[in-house]
Amino acid sequence: MIHAGFMKFNGIIDRYIIRELIPPFFVNVAFFTFVFLMTRLLDITKLVVNYQVGLWDVARMLFYSMPFFFEFVIPMSVMIAVLLTFLRLSNDNEIVALKGGGMSLYRLAAPVMIFALAGCLLTAFMAIYAHPWGRLAFRNLLVQAAGSSLDAGLKQRTFMDDFSGVMLYVNRIDLKERLLIDVFIEDRRNPETVATVIAPRGQFMADAQTHTFHLRLFDGSINRTDIKARSVDVVDFDSYDMRLELERMLPGTGGGKHRKEMTLSELRQFIETRQKKDDRYYLALMEFHKKFSLPFACFPLGLLAIPLGIHSRMRRKFWGIGLGLFFFLLYYMMLSAGLVFGEAGIYPPAVGMWAPNVVMGGIGLFLLVRSARERYFEMDGMIGRIKRLKERWLRCR
Repeated sequence: MIHAGFMKFNGIIDRYIIRELIPPFFVNVAFFTFVFLMTRLLDITKLVVNYQVGLWDVARMLFYSMPFFFEFVIPMSVMIAVLLTFLRLSNDNEIVALKGGGMSLYRLAAPVMIFALAGCLLTAFMAIYAHPWGRLAFRNLLVQAAGSSLDAGLKQRTFMDDFSGVMLYVNRIDLKERLLIDVFIEDRRNPETVATVIAPRGQFMADAQTHTFHLRLFDGSINRTDIKARSVDVVDFDSYDMRLELERMLPGTGGGKHRKEMTLSELRQFIETRQKKDDRYYLALMEFHKKFSLPFACFPLGLLAIPLGIHSRMRRKFWGIGLGLFFFLLYYMMLSAGLVFGEAGIYPPAVGMWAPNVVMGGIGLFLLVRSARERYFEMDGMIGRIKRLKERWLRCR
């Protein structure tokens, strides 16, 4: 009977903590999603101004961008939600009451791990399925929207270098007939030759499948200058098609399928069939591991938030939020460093993608053990020690 009553008590406490975690989680998801969307809004605003993209297309672009943001927003929201919940429980002395009732701090971590598991599964869905779909849909919509009004986005009598390696000049634009009048192009995509194209008429066509633009020119001429041989060839044409990549004009929309648009099976196939271990191989391998390491980050970050939340000196919420953001920023910096060093081949990509989880989990476990032994993490003391070390270093100098 006692054992059954204790199990029932534990179940009630678990459900209570999980219910307390849900509201701050959704508030943080909404807040951080808004912040991330604001970083993307400037680029989309340029599309609205330059290429007359409609509001419905803008809303769809923002929607397609959200899975990428959720990969980072969900683990961050899990951490802040746990931190704020345990901060409130600590400030209301509920942690003390639970300990007095015989529940250890390790047992209180169980509902947090269940909550982190839900966040992990949701993040994994975003990383493995939603993100590739959203990025590919974003590219297709971007090409269609920009291609339908690209002529209006071009500027008359202005040199434009939006296309990579290509300088474009148009004397006049006939919007009614969708024609470019008196076109001048300098093509430097080939490092050995410089091609100058002159045509009285031209027309743009968008290709949503390859995410490129085709510029069709009529009744013009091409002057090719071979820099090494110091020779010039002149070719007249009735019709000439140029393929222009969108990578510079619309960032992230270059030709070909990007590694972030590949499904898990496509990534695995690319890695296994790639003979040369170059930058593309390491980037694809890191992308494969990141699809699992980012969702798993919910566990170490949630574990770390428990001792930070119950710290006896943290009586104000902004301290907890600040510490949570600091540790998540530290996690993100280690993840970014792993991307850089993994791409360079300095150490295996798996190490770079999983090391932040190991470090954050180690710190969280260390602080949790200290908190369970009533040896709390003293932020004020640590700041004081840093100041004293700084003063000693200045005196030594």
